Amino acid sequence: MKRTSFSGWPCSIARTVDLLGDSWTPLVLREAFYGIRRFDEFQRELGIARNTLTDRLNLLVDEGIMEKRLYQCEPRRYEYLPTEKGRDLFAVLAAMSRWGDRWLAGEEGVPVVLHHDVCGHDTHAEVVCAACHKPLEAEDTSIRMGPGYPERLKQRPDVQRRFGTV
Repeated sequence: MKRTSFSGWPCSIARTVDLLGDSWTPLVLREAFYGIRRFDEFQRELGIARNTLTDRLNLLVDEGIMEKRLYQCEPRRYEYLPTEKGRDLFAVLAAMSRWGDRWLAGEEGVPVVLHHDVCGHDTHAEVVCAACHKPLEAEDTSIRMGPGYPERLKQRPDVQRRFGTV
């Protein structure tokens, strides 16, 4: 069955899900943030099929999320490192981890703890308003059309209802 592409949707969540929405891609990124760099290390840590890992790494490289660097010439072997675009996904994975820690951790506790080396404390992700630094909660937040919202959709009644412009 062919997967529906969300890459053209006027929604950053849909576009991100389109890129990272399979089970393996976020886990490959997680391993990269844990310091894994080489194909065989990713494969060993994840237990992922080699062809699936190849597909995910190629996608991440093609999208500019990971950089592929030659570290051995004979045979040719590569390391995969997060780019600036990839490093920006750390906050997304940290937020997913926070949610999982709250709602999916068992009685034994959270499986992994984030430690902030700068201040020396164990921590967790929090999403806050960039302006006032208060927690960003769904009930205190509304949505508006941004400058990139397609003109062709702005006049649709369902879109106007969604954004409260009716």
